[in-house]
Amino acid sequence: MDWVAVALTEDVPAGVVIPSRIEDTDLAIWCAPSGRYHAWSDRCPHRGMRLSHGFVRGETLACIYHGWQYRENGSCDYIPAHPKLTPPSTICVPTYACTEADGVVWVSLHQTDSAMPDMGGRQPVRSMPINLSASDLAAHFGAEDFTTIAVVSDHDVLFAVQPCTDSACVIHALASPDADRSSVSRWLEDLRATLEGVPA
Repeated sequence: MDWVAVALTEDVPAGVVIPSRIEDTDLAIWCAPSGRYHAWSDRCPHRGMRLSHGFVRGETLACIYHGWQYRENGSCDYIPAHPKLTPPSTICVPTYACTEADGVVWVSLHQTDSAMPDMGGRQPVRSMPINLSASDLAAHFGAEDFTTIAVVSDHDVLFAVQPCTDSACVIHALASPDADRSSVSRWLEDLRATLEGVPA
């Protein structure tokens, strides 16, 4: 698995941090005021609090528990209880490759030279959790892999699929630029009901 979609950029504007997940890896996804996106392990090295509960302060991410602040490279920058202390370099949050393309935030959990998936000029519509594994979703549509799945519909939809657990994934849906977002969103809700076997 190389690049995996974890959010739409419109859902993570500058100054915002959200929780996310790729299989067994919990992530804090955040956007600095500069517009750079970051994907970190969702645990503060200090007491294990989820960093996705924290807040963006300038070009740093601060833990909500004790306020420890971490630079964009994951290293600890400031400890409020010891303001004159220069934190040791060993205090560092694990970070992952993260970038934005075509209105989607992409993460790779390992070093990769792979190209970003091609969205074919489609525009982001919405993200939607589904109670179905990413591999089962791909199998339903006859796709060889779940990274991106083109779905035949009136809206020229492409799914960038985020595997979360053995029984759940998130679809980040993109559609043709001239598609009506409300119509696509209603179609997606109907599709989810079908995929999850929920009666209409």
